[in-house]
Amino acid sequence: MRAPFTAIALVLVTAAATASVVVPDAAPVSGAAPGTAAAGNVAPAAAAQAVAPEAQRAPAEQLVTGLPDFTRLVEQVGPGVVNIEATIGSRTAQRGQRRGGQMPNEEMMPEIFRRILGPEFPFPGAPQGPDGPGPRGTSMGTGFLVSADGYLLTNHHVVANADQVKVRLHDRREFDAEVVGSDEQSDVAVLKIDASGLPVLRAGDSRQVRPGQWAVAIGSPFGLDQSVTAGIVSAVGRSNPYANQRYVPFIQTDVAINRGNSGGPLLNTRGEVIGINSQIFSNSGGYMGVSFAIPIDMAMNVAEQIKSTGSVQRGQVGVVVEAVNAEKAAGLGLPDTLGALVNSVQPGSPAEKAGIEVGDVIRAVDGSAINQSSDLPPIIGSKAPGTRVRLEVFREGRSRNVDVTLSQLDEGAAVAAAGGPDAGRTPGAASSNPLGLVGQDLTAAQRRQLGLGADEGVRIARVEGLAAREAGIQPGDVVLRVGRTPVAGAAALDRQLRDVRAGQTVMLLVNRGGTTQFIAVTPREGGED
Repeated sequence: MRAPFTAIALVLVTAAATASVVVPDAAPVSGAAPGTAAAGNVAPAAAAQAVAPEAQRAPAEQLVTGLPDFTRLVEQVGPGVVNIEATIGSRTAQRGQRRGGQMPNEEMMPEIFRRILGPEFPFPGAPQGPDGPGPRGTSMGTGFLVSADGYLLTNHHVVANADQVKVRLHDRREFDAEVVGSDEQSDVAVLKIDASGLPVLRAGDSRQVRPGQWAVAIGSPFGLDQSVTAGIVSAVGRSNPYANQRYVPFIQTDVAINRGNSGGPLLNTRGEVIGINSQIFSNSGGYMGVSFAIPIDMAMNVAEQIKSTGSVQRGQVGVVVEAVNAEKAAGLGLPDTLGALVNSVQPGSPAEKAGIEVGDVIRAVDGSAINQSSDLPPIIGSKAPGTRVRLEVFREGRSRNVDVTLSQLDEGAAVAAAGGPDAGRTPGAASSNPLGLVGQDLTAAQRRQLGLGADEGVRIARVEGLAAREAGIQPGDVVLRVGRTPVAGAAALDRQLRDVRAGQTVMLLVNRGGTTQFIAVTPREGGED
């Protein structure tokens, strides 16, 4: 049985909220110089015990010299960090009503968004303020200037669907900002304000970032402008299974990041930006020591594409991959568990044209090792369509090189094929059934690959309900039946689940990776989340 996800939530660190302050106790730091052996009449055995071996007596090399002082860094870099306030108003509400028929109320809204929007957000059905009906809210975040004439970067989720964006500079001047462009897949947005002679932050080289090095964040957690926190880089190239950003090799840190830090810079000790703070793992909605930043190299590439063309293009191979475990490695004759196992090849894709087959294991791209399956999408996605890449492929006991010319990523098709979280649905749309399962109709080709009938099965694109997540339902699962009733598509899934009540157990027949099993899901009293 899979471990439940109840203790972990992915939080997009955006909205201001009330916070409690905890001051940890200071831990004393002590040290002792190596001792010397006493002279005199000492028995040989006692002398042997009294005199430490040379390796223990010699002082170790000092690897860290004192604690860093970040004051000069903050003085120089702080003026380039800005506060962002995005207003989500009635036009967004009307667009949402046209797309989905009605806006979700507070009970329907997942906990993550209730935390982001805050307790004062007037959900439909709640008492309305003086501005009249229709939900309104404010998204608070951080950004930083990348050009003296007013271009700045922040997160996509800070400004998504905003009717108005205001930017407040370090010197307290405020500007209305234009959203030049925004990319959900990388969570990067480019804004422009009408100003000149502005202080600019310098981009570093995120490829040189290593675990253990110091990192500094400046931002506006809970609306507290110019807050400085520091820590170390915990890991690089980290995939995030709870996020939509499949093409981002995140920098993980233990720098204290909270809601409102979104879009702010992660800096090295030279004051260079190495990442954009984006997300945290938390079971409380607050800082838990696991924070994620978008590498600045990727962010700047996205920003340049947005500025020059208004959109972002990514390359694709056209395969769906999965992880290699020890059992699969033994079955494939692999010497280890490194690589990405191909479980589907999209018809007409570059992979099919190049001869990639189901069961192949992609071990490297242009000489860069694929250690785990999640390494492949960021490497391929960072390359432009039309790029020719060389894949090292393990097949039938030996490695071979296959040259593939990348096509342009069709994000909707790619996510649907991968069973990703947003397959076939409008971004931000809510589920339409009490279990919080968002279905995606299968194509004829996908049904053939799965060995299903013409009207059989629905792929799960997103799992928004807590009970379903706890029970083990995953994006990419194919639901075949609700109880004893076959399911033919997304509409049928919603229809068959619409009358489920809290405390009522539903049996779902699920196909996952060719294996069929029943999974029991019981919605809780008081709502799913």
